[in-house]
Amino acid sequence: MTSASLNIGGRPIGPGHPPFVVAEMSGNHNGDLNRALAIMEAAKDAGADAVKLQTYTADTITIDHDGPEFRIKGGPWNGRGLYDLYQEAHTPWDWHEALFDKGRELGLIVFSSPFDETAVDFLEKLDCPAYKIASFEAVDLPLITRTAVTGKPLIISTGMANRQEIDAAVRSARENGGGGLALLHCVSAYPALPEEANLRTIPHMMANFEVAVGLSDHTPGIGVAVASVALGACLIEKHFTLSRDDGGLDAMFSLEPPELRALTRECRAAWEALGNVCYERTPGEKDNAFFRRSLYVVKDIAQGEAFTEENIRSIRPGHGLPPKHYGEVLGRKAKCALTRGTALQWPDIEGMETKNTGKP
Repeated sequence: MTSASLNIGGRPIGPGHPPFVVAEMSGNHNGDLNRALAIMEAAKDAGADAVKLQTYTADTITIDHDGPEFRIKGGPWNGRGLYDLYQEAHTPWDWHEALFDKGRELGLIVFSSPFDETAVDFLEKLDCPAYKIASFEAVDLPLITRTAVTGKPLIISTGMANRQEIDAAVRSARENGGGGLALLHCVSAYPALPEEANLRTIPHMMANFEVAVGLSDHTPGIGVAVASVALGACLIEKHFTLSRDDGGLDAMFSLEPPELRALTRECRAAWEALGNVCYERTPGEKDNAFFRRSLYVVKDIAQGEAFTEENIRSIRPGHGLPPKHYGEVLGRKAKCALTRGTALQWPDIEGMETKNTGKP
């Protein structure tokens, strides 16, 4: 069976580890290196494990062409030409060294999505610890192959991809690399609707592809991401900005620092809450057995008097016999006088003195 875990920058990622939270910078730097560095600081302060970059230029991702097929229709970038959009959104390559250095200074893992082979070559010179294949590139098998042969961990986002395309991407990654593989369930809409998240795909992907599976989430807020952890997501990626009011190409579907802090906290709490299959009392419950119901004397009973619905009841606290014995006790006689407020026990009942007392 293929391993369902991987390791990025010394951080293990998989079902047995807390969710790996990635803050996606994308174009939220708004063309300002100092803002990009501030985003990294805010991500670290919010508890993220990593910041992800995107490594491309307008010329490596498209061509400068004004034809209608090179113009976006609908969505947040309606009417924009691809070349102009990517020219504005890209992270300048001469920033990358400073961003990787900042990550090391902060103790924050920095990795990137390369969009062509030249980006992979460039990132290799920076010792990028892992690579992510963006959703729209999941069908670019030559890019997956080139990235996999680096031997680095590889994360493939699956938005837009059907089952056969995901299978081909996984096969290309496995046949050409051994650095570990994860898939990210993703809905490539900006923003995405929670009702279209289809999170039940996550455990299905885990079972079918035998890899670590996470979520690349474009829905507003943190609820979908937290829910995904309960279904097995071990990596959460969200776009991140200092403030949506600052604008930017991805601002409308990006988290702000307090939201990212809440996401990291609640995703990790959700993972801790999964625990193990357990039907025994937890340590936190042990002292609360006091609040369970049990059989008590609620009216003084003389020696030899019968137990009736009037003189015994199932009440709190839980120091008497379990309520399941109520019918068994009714009609029997008291071996000794019992006062109101006595927790009823087997030795108090004629003929039942040697019965196992058990625990309520």
